[in-house]
Amino acid sequence: MIEAVILDWAGTTVDYGSFSPIYAFEKTFRTYGITPTIEEIREPMGMLKIDHIRTMLKMDRLTALWREKYKREPNKTDVLELYKVFQDEVFQVLGEYSTLKPQVVETVQILRERKIKIGSTTGYTNEMMEIVTKKAADQGYKVDYWVTPDMTNAKGRPYPYMIFRNLEYMGISSVRNVVKIGDTVSDIAEGKNAGVTTIGVIDGSSIMGMKQADFESLPENEKKQKRQAVRKIYQAAGADYTIENFGQLPDLLA
Repeated sequence: MIEAVILDWAGTTVDYGSFSPIYAFEKTFRTYGITPTIEEIREPMGMLKIDHIRTMLKMDRLTALWREKYKREPNKTDVLELYKVFQDEVFQVLGEYSTLKPQVVETVQILRERKIKIGSTTGYTNEMMEIVTKKAADQGYKVDYWVTPDMTNAKGRPYPYMIFRNLEYMGISSVRNVVKIGDTVSDIAEGKNAGVTTIGVIDGSSIMGMKQADFESLPENEKKQKRQAVRKIYQAAGADYTIENFGQLPDLLA
C-alpha cells in the first residue's frame, strides 16, 4: 500500500524544464567572468545549491577557466561569494518560474482521494521555498509537508535525510510504502539512499531541459527520441519506474 509520495519541485511539479536555477547559475558565474555551458549547469541539478556550485567548480573545464582568470584554484571563499550572488539572482526569477506543470493539481487530487499523503524535498532553501510554495498554493497546489537542506543540517541530496524528515512528520509506517518522484539523477539517488521506490518524470524535466512550447512543437518521432534518451538516464541512475507526465502517475501507483 502506498502511504505517501515525496515530490520534487522545480522541473517536477513547477517550472517546466527547471529554468529558474539555470538562469541564476549562468548569471552568477558570468559575474565572475566564467561562462558555463547549459550541460555543466544541469549536471548537478537537484543538489543543495551551494553544493551545486562546489560541484561545478570541480569540473575540469570550469576549474581551468577559473585558474586561467584568477591564477589560482577556486577555494571555499569563492564558493561562498558565488552562492551569495546566486541567491540574489534566483530570488529575482523564482516567482516568474513557479508555474505548475500540466496535470499536477488533478493528479494530486486523485492521490488525496486515495488517502495518499503528499510530501516534498528540494534543493532550494527555506527562504526560497516560501516564494515557491506561495505561488504554487495560488494555483491550487499544496503539499502536506516540505523539507529543505536547511532543515537537515545542510545535508541535501543525495543524502536521504529530507525524505526521512517527511516520513517522520507524516507518520509513515515503512519506506516500502513510499514513492519518491523527481526529474534529476540526484532525485533518484536520494530515493534509493532512503530505500523508497523511485520514479523519474520525463516531460518538463531538468534532464530534458526544454520549455513546454518547444517540446510540444516537436514532431512525434522527435518527442519519442527525446523521451527515450531521458528514460535511459533515469534507468542508468537506478530508477524503478519512469512516467512521461503526471497524468500517468495514478495508474502506475495502482
